[in-house]
Amino acid sequence: MIWQRYLFAVLVACVATGPAAAETVLPPIRHVFVIVLENSSYSETFGPHSLGPYLAKELPRQGALLENYYAIGHSSLDNYIAMISGQPPNEDTQEDCGLYSDFVFRKPGLDAKGRAIGHGCVYPSFVPTLPAQLDAAHLSWRGYMEDMGKDPARESATCGHSQVGSRENLLIATHKDEYAVKHNPFMYFHAIIDRQAYCDAHVVNFDALKTDLRSIASTPNFSYIVPNLCHDGHDSPCIDQAPGGLLSSDPFLMKLIPTILNSPAFRKDGLLIVTLDEAGSDSRSDSDACCGEEPMPGAKFPPGGNGPGGGRIGAVVLSPFIEPGTVSQRPYNHYSLLRSIEDIFGLKHLALAAGTKVKSFGTDVFTKTSNH
Repeated sequence: MIWQRYLFAVLVACVATGPAAAETVLPPIRHVFVIVLENSSYSETFGPHSLGPYLAKELPRQGALLENYYAIGHSSLDNYIAMISGQPPNEDTQEDCGLYSDFVFRKPGLDAKGRAIGHGCVYPSFVPTLPAQLDAAHLSWRGYMEDMGKDPARESATCGHSQVGSRENLLIATHKDEYAVKHNPFMYFHAIIDRQAYCDAHVVNFDALKTDLRSIASTPNFSYIVPNLCHDGHDSPCIDQAPGGLLSSDPFLMKLIPTILNSPAFRKDGLLIVTLDEAGSDSRSDSDACCGEEPMPGAKFPPGGNGPGGGRIGAVVLSPFIEPGTVSQRPYNHYSLLRSIEDIFGLKHLALAAGTKVKSFGTDVFTKTSNH
């Protein structure tokens, strides 16, 4: 049985090198789903007066609540880029790249920590990413972007981005289309966007998710899911006068998440993480950080603009390998998320995900040895 092999591995690690070593033994997860929401601090999202009871109460009852999960910067884009590459914020990604420009290096190549030192938006092809790692390991991945291509005159329904070097016009909602490219990190790496057929196959409209979930074979090993500017809670009110914020994201999650949890891939060996990009600006701790986060050398501003990080945001994690009602107080951030996914799939830690104080999800999260 798959869970028996997991339990045996944990016991061997504990006997051989003590309890701490067991933290590196992860359950046999083969399908990871990440859903990213927007702009809400931990107290707003998970506090007693949360406007999103499904996210704040029901989902933690089904899985694990990570109380001390932090964003790594402000505004949106730098957090999304960190999740799939480990690259730190720079002065342009901190401002969501109003000019869709190429990255400009202050020093050639990557530094000893794997960081691209400079500024700009679209990283050159040699900057490594989680998708490239998955490809090399013969594992599948897809990004699912709600509303991408809803207005075909604005952007394509696959691999939707502006022309490199142009003023960015895909940052705010329109009455026809609430897709925002700043919430689609795959569009900021030449290794992805320069291969048109590859990009079209991997970065797709959200509507493809339902079909892909029908079987284990069609479900990617890694699925990155981004709602539109209304359903992710970014806009409030939304351009169509929907309430926005948690009042709009919670009903969206109530419809989406059961579809994922009931899918064959998740039921067999899945992991779902729901988190936010950054804390809201009205939080006093909205630029707090954890896990030894470092700024880019020579950066004009710290990652949070006026502080070291993106604030405490929290996360919910669900899996057949998590005991319902689990609560973890261990500090994590977006680099921890990347590191955890890399560890699950046996991949190298990229850039700041390799930090000595950055930890993967451990037995504080994976509290159940059986997937039944």
